Amino acid sequence: MEFDLIARHFTRATPGAVLGVGDDCALLAPTPGMQLAVSSDMLLEGRHFSPRDSPAGIGHKSLAVNLSDLAAMGATPRWATLSIALPEADDAWLTAFARGFFRMADLHGIELVGGDTTRGSLTISITAMGEVPPGQALRRDGAQAGDDIWVSGTIGSAALALAYRQGRLFMEQVDAARVLPALYLPTPRVELGIALRGIASSAIDISDGLLGDLGHVLQRSQVGAAIEFAALPMLPAVRAYLHETVARDCVLAGGDDYELCFTAPAHRRDAVLSAAETAGVAVTRIGRITAEPGLALLDAAGQPLPIEHTGYDHFAA
Repeated sequence: MEFDLIARHFTRATPGAVLGVGDDCALLAPTPGMQLAVSSDMLLEGRHFSPRDSPAGIGHKSLAVNLSDLAAMGATPRWATLSIALPEADDAWLTAFARGFFRMADLHGIELVGGDTTRGSLTISITAMGEVPPGQALRRDGAQAGDDIWVSGTIGSAALALAYRQGRLFMEQVDAARVLPALYLPTPRVELGIALRGIASSAIDISDGLLGDLGHVLQRSQVGAAIEFAALPMLPAVRAYLHETVARDCVLAGGDDYELCFTAPAHRRDAVLSAAETAGVAVTRIGRITAEPGLALLDAAGQPLPIEHTGYDHFAA
């Protein structure tokens, strides 16, 4: 049963691997002179997705969140492994899941080279591997005082969509329709991460909330930051609800954006904009790195705003 399931849904040609699915291990030959970037993520039903969610969307998102980690390091995707615990072998569910998974894989040239299946509560675990030239990986520990802080795309949409779905925020249906795709079908910024090699001084993907994830960069780089709330990029459908406390929390600390937050020297602004144009992604300058420790959120007059929450806690109830 297990091997038939793997053969039916997850076995494909892997020309970029020496040996793919079907043996005890995959055999991989990284490009000579390149470094491997490796990331693992786990998604649990009821925690990271609902049993009512589309299996194709779950397949898309499960790989996208790993690709977002590779993007944050400036790595080119190469291979992935996939392990799934399933309550039962549901062919229709797996067919749709695999369709979403491989659509995302094909878009970014990543090959599935192994994994595992077993019976249990629905859990999806993926390890993604990419390559980056030595010394060019985007890391969290390179931010310097005076650097600009940038984010890609828009933020807050996915968290706002989740708040709407959970009944914590009322939204007009037309607005909800504009933010829900960000929750179900995130876009990893792989091309931007690659384009920022040699330009960005640090980077992280926004998975647990802008302030919380930026805080990881500040801690690793031993610097502080000043963020301008008015500069934060968001859809009009998000901005329209900022009078609600829950909406402000979604923008600042909601998570699930999978956009890149990165820093770069102020004199490299043109290079950042050129990299973004090459990648076809909008970027917005939202603040600056400071020498003093701490994170300040400023209003349009430069006065500090209170910070209630910074990000998602994976071990909160």
